[in-house]
Amino acid sequence: MSSIRASVALSSLVAIAVLLLVPALAFAHDYRLGTLEISHPWTRATPPTAQAGGGFLTITNKGTSPDRLIAARSGVSDRVEIHEMKMDGNIMRMRELEKGLEIPAGATVMLKPGGFHIMFMGLKAPLAKDAKVPVTLVFEKAGSLDIQLDVEALGASAPKH
Repeated sequence: MSSIRASVALSSLVAIAVLLLVPALAFAHDYRLGTLEISHPWTRATPPTAQAGGGFLTITNKGTSPDRLIAARSGVSDRVEIHEMKMDGNIMRMRELEKGLEIPAGATVMLKPGGFHIMFMGLKAPLAKDAKVPVTLVFEKAGSLDIQLDVEALGASAPKH
């Protein structure tokens, strides 16, 4: 009888552990560095001959002072820059943000297709769907943070969640 109770108790403990782990897995792709929260990091798969790709994510500054994303690094390309796309009359222009991207206190900044983004230039190999792209984000005040971008399908407009 005591072995049955021990087995039931062990099964209950395993079930509780699994239930506690599931919420953590749901947020496994979210990161924190000081008062900065980085969520939903992703990129698109690229065609075999593509020389460039974009990286996207959301940065929330829960602090009381601004910070700045000043650089990004990754081994998947020769260069990585922080870029902005915006309309200039009837022409969409893309440019590097030489001073980085400000993350105001208490604000959320989205890096997304057609707006701010991380630009991978001189890709060393195509970005393959369902792969992970390692990236180091460098902030002016908070420091550096290693993250991984999920590679979504070619032409994806948002991450699948």
